[in-house]
Amino acid sequence: MGRVTRTARPVPTCVLSDGAAPALSDGHAVDRFVEIGSLTKVVTGTALTRMAAAGVLALDDPVERWLPAAPGTGITLLNLARHTSGLPRLPPGRLPRRDPYAAFDRPALDRLLPRLDTLLTGPPGRTEEYSNLGYAVLGAALTAASGTTYTEVVTEYVLRPLGITEMTAHPDPARRLPAPGLFGRPRRPWTMDGAILPAGGLWATPRATADLVVRLLVERRLGDPAPSWQTSGPLRWHNGATRHASLFTGALDDGRWVLIHRLNAPPDDTDRTGIETLTRPRPTG
Repeated sequence: MGRVTRTARPVPTCVLSDGAAPALSDGHAVDRFVEIGSLTKVVTGTALTRMAAAGVLALDDPVERWLPAAPGTGITLLNLARHTSGLPRLPPGRLPRRDPYAAFDRPALDRLLPRLDTLLTGPPGRTEEYSNLGYAVLGAALTAASGTTYTEVVTEYVLRPLGITEMTAHPDPARRLPAPGLFGRPRRPWTMDGAILPAGGLWATPRATADLVVRLLVERRLGDPAPSWQTSGPLRWHNGATRHASLFTGALDDGRWVLIHRLNAPPDDTDRTGIETLTRPRPTG
């Protein structure tokens, strides 16, 4: 969801993959909560498909069915999940660089809903444009359809069925693993527990994140993977980046999977490391 500054300092890194012991460096850990950024979208999209399977809503429901303040735009819930809504990447207006989503709370989203039609960059369903704003709207629609909070939605439809407990919007501060800053002082993360939460605000331990990936992509415990996953041939993947954390995860059709989480690392490098790890030939003999 954001960019981080390139640094020459050692990068705290966690690598988990199929059949291998965790590879940790520079103080990373598998049992401390870290930001998972836009991998949150996979959780949101999975909740959508699970709610549709349960008959709570339909993938083709228009946004205004669940958010009546929104005008008729032709945007469906599936459009939001697939990034084909026509909505821009970010909410309108200048976002503060230091903490860009802090002011984007639910009242801010509610004020935006009546003019969604004015924000469209193109007709819904035509082209793909990655949209954090779209996932904020999708999350609001899911909570409206369920009559509960976002946390309760993903717990009921995704986390509990998968047996995952170490994933939340509000981890115990004592169990967080912040990015190290100047003189080792912890860097302050972005505020992402408001309207932007369904797009990128969850925290999880790397071991819980690995369980999520394996149980969704390899074991298929909840059926076919949600439309939130990106696809490239035999690879399903997603990445994520906040101010000081970046992540790449994915799985191949043959069952190989990988999760890379890094602090204070350029997201492009994290993606590259993930792809190289995943596609590295397996040793023989």
